[in-house]
Amino acid sequence: MEQIKCLIIGSGPAGYTAAIYAGRANLSPVLYGGLQVGGQLTQTTIVENFPGYPDGVDGNQMMMELRQQAQRFGADLRDGIVTAVDFSNQPYKITIDGENTVEAETVIIATGASAKYLGLDDEKKYNGMGVSACATCDGFFYRKKTVAVVGGGDTACEEAIYLAQLCQKVYMIVRKPYLRASEVMQRRVMENEKIEVLFEHNTLGLYGDGAVEGAHVVYRKGETDERRYNLPIDGFFLAIGHKPNTDIFRPWLDLDETGYIRTIEGTPRTNILGVFAAGDCADPVYRQAIVAAGSGCKAALEAERFLQE
Repeated sequence: MEQIKCLIIGSGPAGYTAAIYAGRANLSPVLYGGLQVGGQLTQTTIVENFPGYPDGVDGNQMMMELRQQAQRFGADLRDGIVTAVDFSNQPYKITIDGENTVEAETVIIATGASAKYLGLDDEKKYNGMGVSACATCDGFFYRKKTVAVVGGGDTACEEAIYLAQLCQKVYMIVRKPYLRASEVMQRRVMENEKIEVLFEHNTLGLYGDGAVEGAHVVYRKGETDERRYNLPIDGFFLAIGHKPNTDIFRPWLDLDETGYIRTIEGTPRTNILGVFAAGDCADPVYRQAIVAAGSGCKAALEAERFLQE
């Protein structure tokens, strides 16, 4: 069985940064990229708030540069998905793709988070036929068409602004009477003539013959002035948050009520010695690339110290 000093699970800003630091510390890190190599930033167009890029940077480009930097310092970057872990005894046993098992002295978990859906049956029915959780992945298919974005935070605003560059009309379906996004994002949305915000609206379902042709929406659901109607659209984009990718760790690690990994305050250490968590899988508050990268750095430093001790 292969023996690994430092195993990194996940390949977003946290995972790649951990690989850079672990590589420079001669820990011979092995990183498994997971289902979405590069993490959520590979679904983003321009990243404007990561230090060092005064003019912004394409999300895919930034992740490729982080990947190359990790490889420069000797990180072994592999394709594969971690499907099971056994943290009962050291070295810890990690199963890859349900087949191969490796043993690791330290483990850095940087599995990130996945997009949430409303839970409507129609989301599954029209998946790939008008329903998407990634505007930058699928927006091209809706050029000069009408789409809706569900959500009122920064992500929803960013998706709407991106889609407005391609589509003739973008609706934002927001269940609250206000946007939760930052001021600058709110301003950009409100100033964009192609975007119309539907406040206090909920989606009840979707309709269409083989593909999405519209959404069943309700205004002020449950109130005396409730109004239900059909909103003609060609595409339906979800931007309502994310779920941490931590289910396989549930039997071993201390998680909060929504699945985020709890760490010892001020550190990336988990309740299992030698197992560390970094990035969005352990961050229910900030969920920013720069914060994830910083936590990846801390996790690698902690892994180095643990191995020295």
